[in-house]
Amino acid sequence: MLAVNGAEKPEDQIAALEKFAQAHADSKFLPCVYEYLTAVNVKLNNFDKAVEWGEKDVAANYGDLNLTINLLKAYVSSGKAGDAAFDLITKAPDQIKAESNPSRPAKATDEEWQKMQQELAEQSKEERAYMEYAFFQLLPRVTDAGKRLQYLDAFMKAYPDTTNAAQVNFQYYIAYAMSNNPAKADEYGEKAIAADPNNVEYLDTVANDYATRMVNLDKAAGYAKKVLELALNMKKPDGISDEQFKTARNNQTGLAHATLGYVAYLKGQKTHRVGPAIPEYKTAVELLSDPTLQARTFYYLGYAYEVISPPNHRLAAEALTRAASISSPWQGQAQQLLAKVKSAM
Repeated sequence: MLAVNGAEKPEDQIAALEKFAQAHADSKFLPCVYEYLTAVNVKLNNFDKAVEWGEKDVAANYGDLNLTINLLKAYVSSGKAGDAAFDLITKAPDQIKAESNPSRPAKATDEEWQKMQQELAEQSKEERAYMEYAFFQLLPRVTDAGKRLQYLDAFMKAYPDTTNAAQVNFQYYIAYAMSNNPAKADEYGEKAIAADPNNVEYLDTVANDYATRMVNLDKAAGYAKKVLELALNMKKPDGISDEQFKTARNNQTGLAHATLGYVAYLKGQKTHRVGPAIPEYKTAVELLSDPTLQARTFYYLGYAYEVISPPNHRLAAEALTRAASISSPWQGQAQQLLAKVKSAM
């Protein structure tokens, strides 16, 4: 271990640690070696190697909060969202509690002990915040809806007093939507909005979902209108460029306009009074940058031009041609409807 202490470069530290691990496979210091290897590899952005060494430590039942934090950093940065990562997150509260309640040093004065406790409390708060951050970074990478629900249930058991209730509810909403359970999805979507009523993402997503499923249309329109109101005073978050912020805001307002268009279309289709849907769709396609949402909106715009009385075949064909030109799940439908429109021209 002297070679490690004498090494200045992280790369040299790794070489010395790996050499020690190979030469002393039965050493009682091996858990510490694995922990150091995990930490140094995280520092060098060697996240796969950090995961490899960290998991060796976990497999050996070595429980240390610093190891947990560094291994989670590696999982988050490498995008590896599996049972191992979520298991660390759910076990972390017990580790944090244990490390934040040390015995009072015999020679510590009352003032020193109070300061120590305050520092430990602040450190515990930061550590817990990171665990929750890691959870919400990793969960969207889980593609299996059942697993998502399993991880959410375990998270709520481990963090019952989380301050991120709105985010938890929104993730439940997404998981239930993925599970084709609209009743539970609606329940948690509404809970998310109730907990954070000015969250543009929640309002936009739930409104779009209601409209496309043709349910709660008045509520969908209300949420979409609120998105447009909130967007007027939206502030750029730290860490993103002006262009990135503009694109994100355009996508959010574009989706809101598309939702309003679809609600107007659904309410007027029986009487062919779908005129109010058309300007909403036209505004939406100018704002949206997501190809699938663009294609869907062009498709509905073309459909609206066909349903309106009298139908406008030329403008319908133009919109459907745009929809058919975009590689998306809507391409085939757009091509079929375009053929029908052209035959009617």
